[in-house]
Amino acid sequence: MSEQPLDLPPRPRVLVITLRRLGDVLLTTPLIRTLKSGLAGSSIESLVFRGTEGMLAGNADLDAVHVIPQRPSPGESFAALRRLWRRYDLAVSTQSGDRPTVLAWAAGRRRAGFVPRDGGGWKRWLLDTAIVADEENHRVNDLLRITDALGLAPRGELVAPSAAPLRANAPAGRYAVLHVNPMFRIRQWTDAGWRELARGLAERGLTVIATGGPDPAEKAYLDRVWSADIPVVRLDGRLDWPELVTLLRAAAVFVGPDTSMSHLAAATGTPTVALYGPESPSRIGPWPIGGLDSPWARSGTIQQRANVWVVQNPLPCMPCGKLGCEGHLESYSRCLDEMSPRQVMSAVDQALAVRRARAS
Repeated sequence: MSEQPLDLPPRPRVLVITLRRLGDVLLTTPLIRTLKSGLAGSSIESLVFRGTEGMLAGNADLDAVHVIPQRPSPGESFAALRRLWRRYDLAVSTQSGDRPTVLAWAAGRRRAGFVPRDGGGWKRWLLDTAIVADEENHRVNDLLRITDALGLAPRGELVAPSAAPLRANAPAGRYAVLHVNPMFRIRQWTDAGWRELARGLAERGLTVIATGGPDPAEKAYLDRVWSADIPVVRLDGRLDWPELVTLLRAAAVFVGPDTSMSHLAAATGTPTVALYGPESPSRIGPWPIGGLDSPWARSGTIQQRANVWVVQNPLPCMPCGKLGCEGHLESYSRCLDEMSPRQVMSAVDQALAVRRARAS
């Protein structure tokens, strides 16, 4: 890590740049909270891709959220640089990519961020504080290394979007939330596994709620998984992020794959069962309430930390960190395809027992 003194003025204006997916945006909220609480009188703003700003809805630590297109035209890129030029006392890039580094350089009088382990010398030149990512460290802890240069005490809690009343009919009684669709095929569990899990939850007296997005392709996938004989209440495409927070907080248990919804469920405090395949939870596993008292192991069968259970099918090859078994995003992943419903149900039963103990 290379550092120059980050001599910030009183009441500094700070921009945090996160040009990644929804779960990544949520995982930056401990960094944002640390900056807000540690820099007296500061104004903290965030720059994210359009479509991910919902994960920051109602975040009291932020004074503004700005968006840019994921694939901007040259004109849009130039306009963003002009709009940001030296508006901030500190700009923080949470990634080592070219675009977030250049935007941090343009926006901040002082700059901090990540750089590649090998190469990227020009990025080190653009940043006052350049940090090489620690791939063995959880992403949240890695991000909080940025605040070490400022001498700030870390705040390790995720900040979920502010809850909002459900516009859809609220479920009655005890219920479980299942979110079956990750962004990529490589993180999907089997259709048969989800169906057997839903039946098992219904047998335990829970209403099963299915969530998902409004995309037509996702709806077609969910139509296939939740065939007519499966006892689920479909809320896919009907809830925004604040409503999902309300739904998750009251759930007896949440089950999902390696996706943003699993991170959000963990942040709300609900018992969360996350199914992991090619990726290691040691780097991007769900962040439980109160943080990690010990790191997630790279592989295991069922691991628990506070309100989160990570389920893996520990084949000798995993976690491989690759794009499934065929090397592309639409590949199958044998570690997930061969994960048994019995193993997942075992973790769910553990989570339900914890929920009942808390309620009693």
